[in-house]
Amino acid sequence: MASEKLSRESVVERAVDLIDAEGLEAVTVRRLAQVLGVTPMALYWHFKNKDELLAGVTDHLLSQILAEVTDADWHSQVRAMVERLVSLLDRHPALADLLQTVDKPRLDSFNVATNMALELLGKGGFTVQEGFLVSSYLLSGAIGLVGGAPVCPQPLSGAEAREWRRRKRLQIENLPAGRFPMLMEFAKTYEDEADVAAYYAYGVDLLMAGVETMAGRARHTAPPRD
Repeated sequence: MASEKLSRESVVERAVDLIDAEGLEAVTVRRLAQVLGVTPMALYWHFKNKDELLAGVTDHLLSQILAEVTDADWHSQVRAMVERLVSLLDRHPALADLLQTVDKPRLDSFNVATNMALELLGKGGFTVQEGFLVSSYLLSGAIGLVGGAPVCPQPLSGAEAREWRRRKRLQIENLPAGRFPMLMEFAKTYEDEADVAAYYAYGVDLLMAGVETMAGRARHTAPPRD
């Protein structure tokens, strides 16, 4: 890529590709410059250091959850944001670590998303303080949901994945059956490949069930408005 065509967006997009392929540790200014075919100095026009680069990557990724659903009620719009976040975390596993390390309040997309969530949750009867707690809970819940997905720890062939599931099943079945009868029943689920899409959908349902239940409680206890 010629240096004159280098833009902040193209740098970030290539950094995302590199992170997805090799992990966060693989990303350095020097390595990214090599991938882009430019000198490291060319990247410093856009990012002063690696921390700024990773913040730019995080901001770019989070912007993908900001689409509004204008023809739906507040909880459907919140659900849509959570679903987009879960999908984003699934496609870009390193985002979970980035969200733990990057200074999120300095990211425009994070602030826009938080403000949007607070407005929507306010329509559900939550105060601003409650809304912030709920949005933080949903963020943590989405990260935990994707992090706990019932998938192989790394890309495997069909035969390798079946062997991985077999070992997981045997690990449980070697426990004392009399003490853990329900775990014995659960071990059978490793016979088939997990339906990850169904797992995510069920997880989002659980997260949103909590929000909607608390919203009803918030509306019930809210003081009357003048």
